[in-house]
Amino acid sequence: MGTPDEVLAFWLDECTPADWYKSDPVFDAKIKDKFGPTWKQATEGALGLWLTYPSGTLAYIILTDQFPRNMFRDQGRAFETDDLARAAAKMAIERHWDMKIDEPARQFFYLPLMHAENLCDQDRAVRLIHTRMPQSGAANAPHAQAHRQIIRDFGRFPYRNAALGRRSTEAEQEFLASGGYGGVFKSIQNTENLSDIVEAD
Repeated sequence: MGTPDEVLAFWLDECTPADWYKSDPVFDAKIKDKFGPTWKQATEGALGLWLTYPSGTLAYIILTDQFPRNMFRDQGRAFETDDLARAAAKMAIERHWDMKIDEPARQFFYLPLMHAENLCDQDRAVRLIHTRMPQSGAANAPHAQAHRQIIRDFGRFPYRNAALGRRSTEAEQEFLASGGYGGVFKSIQNTENLSDIVEAD
């Protein structure tokens, strides 16, 4: 079984921020090989001790929120442990454990909320990125706003529909055909509607 320190050393030290969000089959396979068994143990409830301190919780969130998106890219399993990650993130945020982790790693406490198909969680993600990431929040804010706008419009992320076996509506099909997430992100980036961040709750 992998350890919290091994997860953090790999994700935060060996990898670069560019690695965190790239689509690369070789990189995805590396994560699955190194951490697939540990992720499986998380699904079985075996990593409770990780959730007893800030850096352990951060490692748990990365393991259950970030790694599945690499290990199971374009599959429904990519979202299988989102609920575990979101519960851990909310617990850590309530205890202000996120503030014990330096930026930019702090963002991983907020991404499970940004990944939620729930508007309340989306609003909270936007607010936290704005208020608790003074150094790097400006770079993350447009992404948070884009995720929230999609949930406002559709109540779910249409680009997950194929992986999850969901049928897309006509409006969702039009959204995907016209650029999907990238189109929303560019629109928000151009308008830079920061007042919308401040007012979110």
